[in-house]
Amino acid sequence: ILSAHRTPELLHAHIDEAIADGVRVFIGIAGLAAHLAGNVASKTTLPVIGVPGDGGPLNGFDALLSTVQMPKGVPVATVAIGKAGAINAGYLAAQMLSTGNEELAEKVKNLREEQKEALKKENEELQS
Repeated sequence: ILSAHRTPELLHAHIDEAIADGVRVFIGIAGLAAHLAGNVASKTTLPVIGVPGDGGPLNGFDALLSTVQMPKGVPVATVAIGKAGAINAGYLAAQMLSTGNEELAEKVKNLREEQKEALKKENEELQS
């Protein structure tokens, strides 16, 4: 757990270490001011996905705006607020990484098929 505001030195060291270890995509989850993903994006040209946290008095709406409103040239891909966004961030990162990895691309494709079949089954059960 790192903070763009409370532990910036640790965050920057972590980014450098992660890149040295071969990380290809970053996911940053933050609430309220939500500058974690933006701070990461300012330190690397690798893809960064921001997940707005769902806490605080505005239930994550403030975090959504902070995450999505990045200045030109420092993009952060932004997903939904909260748990659904966190899950989609993982899927999006896998899809990004799969563009250069056929094995991963096949896994992502198979997962989509599994999701489709599960939804069909759920619908059939509801209809009966």
